[in-house]
Amino acid sequence: MNRIARRTLFLALACLSCATLADTVTVVTSFPKELTAAYKKAYEAKYPNDKLEVLNKNTAAGIAYVREQPPGSRPEVFWVSAPDAFEVLSSGKLLTRIGIGDPALPQKIGNYPVNDPEGYYRGQALAGYGLMWNTRYLKANNLPEPKEWADLVKPVYFGHLAISSPSRSGTTHLTVETILQAEGWNRGWEQLLAICGNSAAITERSFGVPDGVSNGQFGIGLVIDFFGLAAKNSGMPVEFVYPSQTAIVPANIGLIEGARSPDAGRRFIDFTLSEEGQMLLLDPKISRLPVLPSVYAKAPAGYPNPFTGKIQAKVNFDSNLSESRYYVVLSLFDQMITFRHKELVATQKEIHEAEKRLGGRPSAPLAEAKKLALLPAIDERQAADRKLLELFKANKADAAASQAKARVEEEWAAKIKANYTRAAELAKSAR
Repeated sequence: MNRIARRTLFLALACLSCATLADTVTVVTSFPKELTAAYKKAYEAKYPNDKLEVLNKNTAAGIAYVREQPPGSRPEVFWVSAPDAFEVLSSGKLLTRIGIGDPALPQKIGNYPVNDPEGYYRGQALAGYGLMWNTRYLKANNLPEPKEWADLVKPVYFGHLAISSPSRSGTTHLTVETILQAEGWNRGWEQLLAICGNSAAITERSFGVPDGVSNGQFGIGLVIDFFGLAAKNSGMPVEFVYPSQTAIVPANIGLIEGARSPDAGRRFIDFTLSEEGQMLLLDPKISRLPVLPSVYAKAPAGYPNPFTGKIQAKVNFDSNLSESRYYVVLSLFDQMITFRHKELVATQKEIHEAEKRLGGRPSAPLAEAKKLALLPAIDERQAADRKLLELFKANKADAAASQAKARVEEEWAAKIKANYTRAAELAKSAR
């Protein structure tokens, strides 16, 4: 073989070797297409031998998917806004330790660690939770602009709100937990039940709330900040506010244990945390809060900066508490609200009508109706019961545990249905 032929063969083999080095990075995420498409384009441009595959799933479904895949066949990266979801994965030994990250970064946002102290996941962005509203809708319906979660329980907002279910949306779960931790268990559920009783819909996915607010289907939605900020920065007729009782927590990213291509997964994680990757968050269609403080110097004027203290997050979010009761809270919300939304709304309407007719005069039947309508199925002591928590964490393949869990949920459902029925009757009698 002559020199030219040998060189040609060498180059061909080298190209073949390069081709075989190509990796697919599979990312399980709940983030919208605007964000994932931007990262896919930028990452593949920087690493042309890699291919980024996005599996869009809500947080609970994403956790279930990772659990179901056998080691060696799992996706590489888990990337969502809910920090307690990462605690669920790490406690199940489904995350690979990747280190605590850049020591130059702030260690905490408020009292909350930016990166997992154990090194199993890192903060990739920051997120707060608040209220988004359509300015034209509020004007047309003569509704005041809300400032706090508590504003939404007022009769004036009946039929004008929207929220998703925490079992369908990790960001909604964080909103629910934020309210529960700010107000306490009983008072928090009272507030949530009253808000949901005023809601026109419990949407299928978290995207349904901001989309509905932007197009005028709903007046006000409970959303994670980037939904409201992205819509506003894209020119939609919307506004967004952080209530005083909110939390600022990391939106995390982690490497899944047993992934097919762990090195490629690390490569993508490092890219999202680089300045280049962080700058993508400032795109008006994305509008997320970068975790790198230096990036805010390049942000547009007026861009929210959680490191300056201007966002007054008064809730010191406890991820351990949230993680411990994660599945119980998901189920409770569905049994009390998602699956009984029509009954809850009908009961709330009867209560509002009674309040209106009574004109502020005291009424024992009305007081009892409000108490029953806003009573959680279990109290805080029951919600912290170790056996109950373990039951709801059990693997779905455990038939006995699944049956026991179903019986508990049936008891909750029966109690809630009876409460709503009796509350509606009492409100009617009060009128």
